[in-house]
Amino acid sequence: MANYIKWIGGTLGWAFGGPIGGLIGFFFGSMFDNMNAPLADYTATPGKMTTRPGDFSVSLLILSAAVMRSDGKVMRSELDFVRSFFMRQFGHEITESQMPMLREILKQEIDLPQICLQIKQYMDYPSRLQLLHFLFGVAQADGTFHPTEVETIGQIAHLLGIRQPDFDSVKAMFVKDTTSAYKILELAPDATDEEVKKAYRKMALKYHPDRVTHLGEDVQKAANAKFQELNAAYNEIKKHRNIA
Repeated sequence: MANYIKWIGGTLGWAFGGPIGGLIGFFFGSMFDNMNAPLADYTATPGKMTTRPGDFSVSLLILSAAVMRSDGKVMRSELDFVRSFFMRQFGHEITESQMPMLREILKQEIDLPQICLQIKQYMDYPSRLQLLHFLFGVAQADGTFHPTEVETIGQIAHLLGIRQPDFDSVKAMFVKDTTSAYKILELAPDATDEEVKKAYRKMALKYHPDRVTHLGEDVQKAANAKFQELNAAYNEIKKHRNIA
């Protein structure tokens, strides 16, 4: 347990304090009645703090809970998806400590506007995009996309300041239709071949896995999977158009 407290104190750079601190404070209060360290000590000045793995993971727990609850039921497959991520990223001990936090968050009211405002203030844009990617993964965990889950993710994206073309691009990686490849590249189906090539180069820079190396190996692997989706969409369009 001491190692867990050390991990929390050492990695949650900005998550303790503000609405996020208030949301998870009850969980820690119930665990450590004699915990003396004030939560607000861990807050930082907006724009002055680099997002660290712990900050990302707590944000993921809270936003995942919001998505899970949006369709009126929490599926075991959704919990397993989150557990699997934490197991790969942080190992068994941290995972077993974090899952009770998720279950507690699922019982509480989540003020999405305030939570997302805090995340937006302190988290860099590439990390927010990666959060969005994981949330679609949570929604897909039961094999289907419930409309209210997609609507909630859209609301979260808006509150996090995700640009609409970026949201449509990430969504198209999961929710497929006949124009998905073009949406991933943020293009209209009537784009010229030159516009397709230009869009791919732009998107390759935006979604390159090196942009989230600071969040840990597993997040970078997930970013690499997203990068592969981008390449697959580009190759699909090239094949359809016979672009060299």
